[in-house]
Amino acid sequence: MLPPLLLLLLLLLLQLPHSWSSPPFKTSQDFTQCLLSQNSTVATHTNLIYTPASPKYSLVLQSTIRDARFNTTLAPKPSVIVTPTSLSQIQASVHCCREHGLQLRVRSGGHDYEGLSYTSPYPNYPFVVVDLVNFRNISVDVPEKTAWVQSGAILGELYHRIGEASPNLAFPAGSCHTVGVGGHFSGGGFGFLMRKFGLAADNVLDAVLIDSKGSVLDRASMGEDMFWAIRGGGGNSFGIVLAWKVILVSVPSPVTVFRVNKTLEQNALEIVHRWQSVANKLPKELMIELAVTTTNSSTTTTTIRATFNALFQGRSNSLVSLMQSRFPDLGLRKEDCQEMSWLQAMVFHAGFPSNSSVDVLLDRTISPLVGSFKYKSKSDYVQDAVPKAALLKIWGKLFETDVGGGIILMAPFGGRMDEISDSSIPFPHRAGNLYQVQYLSYWINDGEEEAQKHIGWIRELYNFTAPYVSKNPRSAYVNYRDLDIGSNGGDQLRTSYGMAKAWGDKYFGKNFDELVRVKTRVDPHNVFRNEQSIPPNV
Repeated sequence: MLPPLLLLLLLLLLQLPHSWSSPPFKTSQDFTQCLLSQNSTVATHTNLIYTPASPKYSLVLQSTIRDARFNTTLAPKPSVIVTPTSLSQIQASVHCCREHGLQLRVRSGGHDYEGLSYTSPYPNYPFVVVDLVNFRNISVDVPEKTAWVQSGAILGELYHRIGEASPNLAFPAGSCHTVGVGGHFSGGGFGFLMRKFGLAADNVLDAVLIDSKGSVLDRASMGEDMFWAIRGGGGNSFGIVLAWKVILVSVPSPVTVFRVNKTLEQNALEIVHRWQSVANKLPKELMIELAVTTTNSSTTTTTIRATFNALFQGRSNSLVSLMQSRFPDLGLRKEDCQEMSWLQAMVFHAGFPSNSSVDVLLDRTISPLVGSFKYKSKSDYVQDAVPKAALLKIWGKLFETDVGGGIILMAPFGGRMDEISDSSIPFPHRAGNLYQVQYLSYWINDGEEEAQKHIGWIRELYNFTAPYVSKNPRSAYVNYRDLDIGSNGGDQLRTSYGMAKAWGDKYFGKNFDELVRVKTRVDPHNVFRNEQSIPPNV
């Protein structure tokens, strides 16, 4: 049953009129006037609409930008940012974007890897950002083992609220606490509980969204096909999801975590090669992620470092015994392990010291140092273990980064991920995948030449690894957006179904065509769109 607040929202159904022959958008004042005419509450909220002329425009725009690559004076910026506080204000924003033929982009946490929720690669397309920062309510029902969470909440806020309610309830989602719920759930969302419980999107029971006509829908009224599409079909394609009802899962207290580093000199190559064939076959209660990067082994020598990060749903004695039996190569010792609550484990895997207060998960800001980094990421799926000689060659590319850094992140599948059908939700990467890979290049120095150096490096790395990853198609994860995929160098906003299929098949496999069918039904005029949103086939 819907919580009272969300039930009230659903009772406020508002069918807004629309016209596709209205005059084109000219200035931010046009959109503002449209909002004022559609919704009388807009005029009473001084902190609702921000245009480039507003004193706080830059502050609001930059508040959740997590990649400094898009935080520049040259990056195309929204003509208007709306930070709605009510359902009717969101409906009015949808109506005005539709009336004026504007792109409508939705932002929750701002972690999207190509900045598509707040910028655009094309300066000639005016767009509006609806920022859901004020939609952050979380309601936990312990007896029912469910929660309603609004899309503007970050994962850390969700985890904190669940942990407050019960030490033995959790939710299977990502480890980065400042990621917004809306984007994370809509693309799939995986983390340290994935092998036991599946993705975040696998654990969604209901949702509340506003469609392209301004109607407020829940699972029953939107239809099962649309409910299927929003759980893994990528953000900002089908509507604005305001809230999600999720299944909470049971975890023991305590759980056990460890972080173990191995360099090349400590046999990292042999251990990682073995990890490929072991990690996806371990009991579902154990998740061992892997990060490979370079490190200084002395004042003059740089070497490879493999970091094994784990969460085990059990006690440390059981974990050490299990590792000695199934993965002795790592040489795990009890002193490497720490027992703690699941909530504290989320603090640990978010990168904070293990003795940090769980309240750090409520901090939506990032440090100035992290905020100065620029990133470019790509992803792959590995279905056969990469030979040791090839691993060594791939790692050798990490030594090529200059005035920056590179990292290769690997997350094992198996367990529950092998048991869920590849068409259960749009996320298709299930049985047959040993692990997922994320390649990441990061740098601090400014300038387009510097950016192209690092982007060029990661493209070379991606091309270099092609023989060792999935094929036909070479798959990718939609939450790690990559505009290189399927790019024709032209106007991606007007890309046809046939041209979009180049990236659609990589993200969604055989599910892409069904996503297009749903999009064509619910948003034939493509109100909700970005450079890699699902296109209607019209």
